[in-house]
Amino acid sequence: MKLGLNGKTAIVCGSTQGIGLAAAQELANLGANTILIARNEEKLKNAISTLHAEAENQTHDYLVVDFSKPEELKSKLNTFIKERSIEILINNTGGPAGGPVNAAQTEEFLSAFNQHLICNHILVQAVKDKMIAAGYGRIINVISTSVKQPLDNLGVSNTIRGAVANWSKTLANELGQYNITVNNVLPGATNTVRLKSIIENKAKQTGKTTDEVLNDMSNASPMKRIAEPEEVANAIAFLASPAASYINGINVPVDGGRTKCL
Repeated sequence: MKLGLNGKTAIVCGSTQGIGLAAAQELANLGANTILIARNEEKLKNAISTLHAEAENQTHDYLVVDFSKPEELKSKLNTFIKERSIEILINNTGGPAGGPVNAAQTEEFLSAFNQHLICNHILVQAVKDKMIAAGYGRIINVISTSVKQPLDNLGVSNTIRGAVANWSKTLANELGQYNITVNNVLPGATNTVRLKSIIENKAKQTGKTTDEVLNDMSNASPMKRIAEPEEVANAIAFLASPAASYINGINVPVDGGRTKCL
């Protein structure tokens, strides 16, 4: 099975912690050059220091961008990658705040739409011609199992994630002819800072302790535990590899079987 990524360059968004960092590390382990994107430069420098770099001519770099400013992303990105070949794009952004959808303000939807779908689209437009020229492209969107089964008390997130999933499927239909695949990885409960925030909010709402909420989440999976970021990163890395050359336009839940639908 061909998993090696020597000579390939990957952009990994939200890559200073959690799933994004784990994905960057796994791609680097497979030989890829990486470009990490996040808003905190100090954290980006720390993340770079954790990346494997033993393949021939393997290098890593970073770009400081705040995804709440899409036009800034477009300007900085186009300049930064102008002379670079890009074969892999990992779209990954922290989710919107929790809460019921009926109580959400319109501004919350607009903000989440910009940070997720619009920034994803800016990134794709910046790299798709490079992928076409290279004859190799992998676009992988880290979304949520909510695109298959909406999650309670995550109204804005459910809405925006669904939009991203449909955008992604449409892209897969359009770009497949260029040997560019577009797929979604759908993490379930995963040991990240985001999950900690969700657990704390749920504990406040229900009167349960954080340990009780975590235990409930763990028991919701047939495997009776939550995922580690590295387990989600493994799925991302496989989809980025040559071995996944005919997998296109799909949603891959990495949730231990928690999602009830097919």
